[in-house]
Amino acid sequence: MPDPGHLQLHWRPYGFALPRALVTSQGAWSQRSGWLLRLEAADGSLSWGEAVAWPGQEQPLAAALMQLPTGLRRRELEARLPGLPAALACAVGLALAECDGLGQAGWRPAPPSAALLPAGPEALAALAALLRDPAPPTVKWKVAAMADAEERRLLEQLLALLPADGRLRLDANGGWDRATAGAWADRLRHEPRLEWLEQPLAPGDWEGLQALAAQVPVALDESLRHSPSPLLEHWRGWQVRRPLLEGDPRPLLAALAAGTPRLMLSTAFETGIGRRLVAHLAALQAEGPTPTAPGLAPGWRPEGPLFAADPQRVWESVA
Repeated sequence: MPDPGHLQLHWRPYGFALPRALVTSQGAWSQRSGWLLRLEAADGSLSWGEAVAWPGQEQPLAAALMQLPTGLRRRELEARLPGLPAALACAVGLALAECDGLGQAGWRPAPPSAALLPAGPEALAALAALLRDPAPPTVKWKVAAMADAEERRLLEQLLALLPADGRLRLDANGGWDRATAGAWADRLRHEPRLEWLEQPLAPGDWEGLQALAAQVPVALDESLRHSPSPLLEHWRGWQVRRPLLEGDPRPLLAALAAGTPRLMLSTAFETGIGRRLVAHLAALQAEGPTPTAPGLAPGWRPEGPLFAADPQRVWESVA
């Protein structure tokens, strides 16, 4: 008789090219890879997870994956989970959450997303195209990717195009120094359309980030993963949460279900399996005390079965 607590783990690698390169202060990249997880219970039921390999993490993740047994009991898998790299912990935690009923009543669709503008002058044409839709846009622009003087000039043009009821997020990916960030904050201090500066300073510059947040809204991104600090417990600004990069997603799921404020859900350019989770969490966020558009980068993922809503179809697409 099968052990009811026994689980079988099956992994498949995937890879794909973005429709266009994403340019940030950390460089440009256009490829994404990772592993899909199919978790099979003793009764034959299936659940699914995804481990995204952030650029530069492919080899460490592959090595950690090789150390995981293909079969073990649920309590053994839970015990291993805290020691796994964050991406693998997300895949396992997501599959276990589905085992426990996540999505049983249906996976929630995401609310309308903010638009991701390309870095540099292409942002102007992208924003102009968005304005053909009468709905006021929320847009995110990648900055600290070219000469600061040029970006400051482009900022003025973007602000001239953006409607009065539009919203602007500026994402420096930690690429500004304090002087540069301060100059942008001075310009935008009284700009009502600014939603936030996203990770304007290096992840570990907590003093600088807190000083900047006293002037303009600041959202943390890389600081949440790369530079853990007790100071995070006292952070009252926004957090850009990327579930596929954070480890076991169940604590974030519980936080959103409990109505924790100022958590914005963002993509890690995942497949359809991971996107189910991000969309579901974004729907929960929209019902909380501080609803805001998620960052799902519409138009920046390819089409095809790898991005389908049906996990079995995603799995079979990399057979």
